[in-house]
Amino acid sequence: MNLLERELHYPMGERLPAPGEAIEVAPGIRWVRMGLPFALDHVNLWLLRDAQDGPEGRVEGWTVVDCCIASDASRAQWEQVFATQLDGLPVLRVIVTHMHPDHIGLADWLCTRWNAPLWMSATDFHVARGLVAPGAADNTAGGDEAADFFASHGLVAGEAVQRIRERTGYYRHLVPSVPRSFVRLLDGGTVTIGGRAWRCIDGHGHAPEHIALYCEAIDVLIAGDMMLPRISTNVSVHSDEPEADSLRLFLESIVRFRDLPAGVLALPSHGKPFTGVHRRIEQLQEHHRDRLAELFAACTARPLSAAEALPVLFKRELDVHQLTFAMGETVAHLNLLWHAGQLQRRRGADGILRFGAHAA
Repeated sequence: MNLLERELHYPMGERLPAPGEAIEVAPGIRWVRMGLPFALDHVNLWLLRDAQDGPEGRVEGWTVVDCCIASDASRAQWEQVFATQLDGLPVLRVIVTHMHPDHIGLADWLCTRWNAPLWMSATDFHVARGLVAPGAADNTAGGDEAADFFASHGLVAGEAVQRIRERTGYYRHLVPSVPRSFVRLLDGGTVTIGGRAWRCIDGHGHAPEHIALYCEAIDVLIAGDMMLPRISTNVSVHSDEPEADSLRLFLESIVRFRDLPAGVLALPSHGKPFTGVHRRIEQLQEHHRDRLAELFAACTARPLSAAEALPVLFKRELDVHQLTFAMGETVAHLNLLWHAGQLQRRRGADGILRFGAHAA
């Protein structure tokens, strides 16, 4: 545990759910943890005890929050969950916090399997639907659009560039389909689950319209990826919105969690359930403030492209998957400094964008 983690509290200690099993973390809320084939090797999913009125009367069951990627391994774990962790009751509803593959990957499979509706934000639903449409360009983790965008920011040489260009259809591999219809979640709206009201809190910067859920009755926040205890959420700029000020949007979004009670139990998508959300907000603000200061100093010493500035933020060796995230996040930091007027941006004769100090 690092020094920052020691400033947070983990009520479950070192306990983790075994594959295909669940741990109760609050009344009527069970924690499922599924593996991912990435450096970030797991995602947390949540089972909420529920009851809904149907054509034949009131039905007892569960609301599922988030789904994992589409893979044989995750489907097998879900089948074990269905058999052993649902008390013989059905899934009544599937809520997805946002459109990233580890959250929406198996949504269509779950909704079809249980004849259950999908609930999520409209923006993320339509982005996901667009990415799985036949012939859709996938700029999330590779392909020509991503490679050309990274090239405009200086990533023009090396085997990794070609591997990014060849990495087509990545999203559809992890999210083969998305339900055709959904129920819209809106910021400030309320979802009743198991007789309790859960308030929707939208967030931006990490995903187009991420939805977290807060229940005042039991003081629990299903935080998704907006509030992680150990790592800083990836905040990227992509080719379809190259001038986005994603980091500013993210930092403005997390401040809204400060309005929640200091002791709120946060259920993150990665890591362990924790308390200390107010301190975690400060940690994330301090982290990005320090990274921005380092970037500003480096770019005022000499103009840098994102590829040249990347080692300022990421000092470890990166695989191709991590490199796409790292480039997107470096651009997000540089765009914030540029939009704030602290750096100027110029395109060189080589077509590469560089960020540097304003002319005297």
